[in-house]
This record gives sequence, structure tokens and C-alpha cells, in this order.
Amino acid sequence: MQLLPPALISLIEAFGNLPGVGPRTAERYAYFLLKAEPAVSHELYSSIEKMRDGVGYCQKTFALVEKGKEISDLYTDPGRDKTLIAVVAEPFDIVAIEKTSQYKGTYHVLGGLVSPIDGITPEQLHIKQLIHRIDEDKVQEVILATNASVEGESTALYIQQQIGKRKVKVTRLARGLPVGVDLEYADQITLGRALEGRTVL
Repeated sequence: MQLLPPALISLIEAFGNLPGVGPRTAERYAYFLLKAEPAVSHELYSSIEKMRDGVGYCQKTFALVEKGKEISDLYTDPGRDKTLIAVVAEPFDIVAIEKTSQYKGTYHVLGGLVSPIDGITPEQLHIKQLIHRIDEDKVQEVILATNASVEGESTALYIQQQIGKRKVKVTRLARGLPVGVDLEYADQITLGRALEGRTVL
């Protein structure tokens, strides 16, 4: 005997596939949409559809851009220092750093972190493209702004090895960031201090 209609069960399962959403939260989301005005559901559906069709990746930095746009404004802006690159794991890490208003360089999004357990190897990340940018833009400093986790540290070490003997200053965000906290969720003061106090590796 089914306790809930199949359509509702399907929606609960769909919400449950989202990161950080447990069974109870998935049920609450689904029940909220069931009770809400139809316009709320339609708006959510429309937003998801527009997101799939309207978001692309910068071919240089791999930051999120409007679909059809090749290069991010964060790279083409003449006020940005192209000789300074902050390397981040995911696009939303850029948003966190930008909120500090203390960084005027460019970015490079790896698209994840090296994690053998999850089957993510260095070859699956945008590390080769980073090395190419370092040479092409005559980069003077690379800030390894990956999370303070085992995966973040491993990825930073691998990138440092790939940079090799190039005359580039390689720095790491200062330990103002608590271990295990993603950049996306760090408060602006802590993240700002971590940027200011970055250290040479």
C-alpha cells in the first residue's frame, strides 16, 4: 500500500538528490510546493529551465558566464590584474572572494578537487589550462585558494608541483579559514583576513 501519490514521491526523491538535503527536508520542500500557489511551482520550474539554457563557462577562467559569452568580465575588465590568479575549486568560491572587495586579480576555476575516493583525478580538473595561463599571461603570483581539507591540500600540492621552477610566487590563503569550511560559506571578515595574510609556500 502506497502512503503517498507516486508524483509526490518522485518530487521528494528529486529533492533528496540535492547536496545537503536529507529525507525530512526533501519532504518539507515537496509539501511546501504542494500547498503553495501553482505560480510558485511554475516559477521554480521556469527558473531551472532558464538556468540550464542560460548559463555557460568562461573559456579562459572557467567561471560561470551567460550562455554565448566566451570570456568572463572578471578576466576582460582592464582594472583586473592578469598577472595575479586566485585558483578556486568551484565557481561560487569566486562570489565569496569578491564579497570581500579586497581582491583585484583574476580567477581560475578547477572544477573540483583531486579526490581518489570519488574518482576525481588531476586530469579531470582544469590544471593544464592554468599552467598555460601562467605562461601566456606572464603570471607573477598564484594564490591557491582551495579549501583547508585533505582534498584541498592535495590539490594545492599537485598544482605547486606542476608549476615547477617557473618564476611565479605561489601563495596559500592564511589559516584564518576554519578547517573543513567551504569558501562559499565563510564569512567575509574571515575570508578577507585570509586573503590579506596569505603565505608563500
